[in-house]
Amino acid sequence: MRPQPYTSKDFSINPLMFYYETTRACDLVCKHCRASAQETAAPDELSTETALALLDDVARFPRKPTICFTGGDPLKRADLFDLIRHATDLGIGSALTPSATPLATFDAFKKAKEAGVSAIGLSIDGPNSEVHDAFRGFEGSFQKALEMLQYARDLELPVQVNTSITRRNASLVDEIAEMLADKGIMMWSVFFLVPVGRGVEEIGISPKEYRDVFAKLYRHSQTKPFSVRTTEAPHYRRFVMEQGGRPTAAPKNRPSFPNSAFAAAMKTQTSDQDGAAPQGHGRAPLGVTDGRGIMFVGHNGEIYPAGFLPVLCGKFPTDSVVDVYRNHPTFKALQNPDNYHGICGKCSFRHSCGGSRSRAYAATGDYLGPDPDCDFETDD
Repeated sequence: MRPQPYTSKDFSINPLMFYYETTRACDLVCKHCRASAQETAAPDELSTETALALLDDVARFPRKPTICFTGGDPLKRADLFDLIRHATDLGIGSALTPSATPLATFDAFKKAKEAGVSAIGLSIDGPNSEVHDAFRGFEGSFQKALEMLQYARDLELPVQVNTSITRRNASLVDEIAEMLADKGIMMWSVFFLVPVGRGVEEIGISPKEYRDVFAKLYRHSQTKPFSVRTTEAPHYRRFVMEQGGRPTAAPKNRPSFPNSAFAAAMKTQTSDQDGAAPQGHGRAPLGVTDGRGIMFVGHNGEIYPAGFLPVLCGKFPTDSVVDVYRNHPTFKALQNPDNYHGICGKCSFRHSCGGSRSRAYAATGDYLGPDPDCDFETDD
């Protein structure tokens, strides 16, 4: 029997996506790094025993989320493949986001797939090495990312390419999309800057520039052989709905990855079987966002609504991730967009968009506040 789709009724019960920052260690020095990653592992990084126990706790959710093993660079953890294998044994689908360093070899990807990883996420922040390598602080990073793409294709692992948009590359969206067009990727996830970690030193784009980028993303979503989604820019959903489309919908010629748990999770985010769209805008997207279908656990067990939203809600193993997701006041507040303040709380798109909770917090200290990078007007 096929599992029932994740819907808005699940928001208060369990997340769709669970992000585990396996380590802060990474050999890159990315300009916008959320984690302010470091060369070696932090002394309070979870031990293998505690990390395995964390996965046991995640498996207690009645609808097991897809877990993303991230970092830092997860390949810096010697026990990574044991963790992936344990998640697989527990029936948890997983994805991996390795950094573009010499550790990311074909053999490492092969071991990850054998352990149970069903998708790879990797970062490409420019159409060429000049732009991308400047972002990543590592000469040769762009070429390595392309090699990693090929490893995944050879292993038939679906790939999500992550691109972070700042003032550095906002004008290069079309060039990046064209460069990705023949790479066989499943998803292009475009991240919009949240000033946390080393990202506080970067310059974001203006609300008007968001709309310009959204228009380009929407056009590419209709013409390129991959899905397009945004991270920390949920108002892209509103933009797409106003064009009569569906966020993350892909052209018919997109490669199919039927066995990928990560692909299934991403597809689930496109629409809510139980939700009603604002009149005249077609089917509403599910509205997965920080703390609302999303959960993040740091390298030391600290529990947050999202990686970009550093509001501490507990710490594993003292606190169960299941209990925190269901009962912590911060999660409960985030799971109901009617609680949001300012224009985000009044907007008729609050259940399908709701604004970036992480950016609201970074800008105002209020994670329920208005998203300062949205200039859409409410029609309430």
